[in-house]
Amino acid sequence: MADFKTHISTSTVIGIGYGIAGYHFLEIPPSTAIVAAGLCGVSGMLPDLDSDSGVPLRETVTFSAAVVPMLMLDRFQQMGLSNESMVLAAGVVYLTIRFVIAEIFRRYTVHRGMWHSIPAAISVGLLAFLIVHGEDILLRAFKTTAVVLGFMVHLLLDEIWSFELRGGRVRIKKSFGTAMKFWGKDSWANFSTYTKLALLAALAASDPYMMENYFHRTDAGQFRSAAREWIGERIDQRVGERLEEASTELR
Repeated sequence: MADFKTHISTSTVIGIGYGIAGYHFLEIPPSTAIVAAGLCGVSGMLPDLDSDSGVPLRETVTFSAAVVPMLMLDRFQQMGLSNESMVLAAGVVYLTIRFVIAEIFRRYTVHRGMWHSIPAAISVGLLAFLIVHGEDILLRAFKTTAVVLGFMVHLLLDEIWSFELRGGRVRIKKSFGTAMKFWGKDSWANFSTYTKLALLAALAASDPYMMENYFHRTDAGQFRSAAREWIGERIDQRVGERLEEASTELR
């Protein structure tokens, strides 16, 4: 299994590349690109929330408790909270993550259980989508994807570290297949994971912005078409600029 430093450094490097690519090719605002890069880096620690103790659990809980309330400020404003109420709400979120959520993970999760899985990565992404509010749905999706990417990088590293080179031969450890999986051996854990995934998907679909812009006035297919069109326009624009620069240099 890859250690804490390997996870955080790799997800951070991937996050920086993701942010740069978004800014360069999709014209994502610099501030959003930086936030997305940071989210990807931090998400590389999230799967280790199921560790019983140690640096991964402590660092992940502490950082998440500090960052999540800040990401929810726009959401609090949308709810019409006053400045004092937003401070109070942020404090409640911090304490909930720092003590309640951390204790739940300590008591009810098993390392390399269903928290180390692909449906868990999707669930975390949906949760990020609900937390990060914004009128531009594509920017929200960009940040949400960053969270899923960081989570998946962690799972991939765990699988890579399942291969060990010893005496010139490659040995596969027993941990192989316990990270990037869709289900585990515990039926109740599988049911619980997919129930939470379905619940988060329903909440994301019923988000006020989604309901107003894509489910009441249009269908979900139009949202996907709009997303593809927006991304295609950005890519075509960048490719055109590169071709123009190349032709200028040839002259």
